[in-house]
Amino acid sequence: MDKIDQKLLNLMQRDASRTNVEMADEVGLSPSSCLRRVQRLHKSGIIDRIVAILNPSKAGRGIKAWVTVELKLHGEQHMRRFLDLASAETAVTQAYAVTGEADVVLMLRLRDMEEFDALCERLFRDQTNVARFFTMVVIRTAKEETAIRL
Repeated sequence: MDKIDQKLLNLMQRDASRTNVEMADEVGLSPSSCLRRVQRLHKSGIIDRIVAILNPSKAGRGIKAWVTVELKLHGEQHMRRFLDLASAETAVTQAYAVTGEADVVLMLRLRDMEEFDALCERLFRDQTNVARFFTMVVIRTAKEETAIRL
C-alpha cells in the first residue's frame, strides 16, 4: 500500500459517497487508475465493506450502553454459544470476547429501557451461562470514530 492508496482510503473513510472522478481528482490520478486501485483494495480485503453510518438518535436508537459479561463456564464452546446468542440480538451492535476480568463486552444501541430490560431477560438470566454482568450507559460521547488511522 503506497501513499496514494492511503489517501484514497482516508477519503473513503471520511465520505465513501464521493464519486470515483472526485476521488481521482483529489489524489491526482486518472479516473480509470483510481477505480483500479479501489477495486484492488476491495479485492485484497483492506476495504472490508462500504456502509452508511446512521445517526442513532434519528434512527430511534438513542441509548448507547456497554455491558461487560462474566461467564460461569469457560471454554470455546461456552464462549461461542453466548456470543452467538448475543449476536442474534438486534440491539447488540458489537460483541467481543476479551481478556481480563470480563469474558465478553457488548455494545448496545437501544430504543428505551424497556428494550434493555427485555434483552437482559433473554441474555443474562436462566440458562445463558452468565455469572454476572455490568452495564455502563453512555451519557455523553466525546469521540466516536469509525476511521482507522493510516
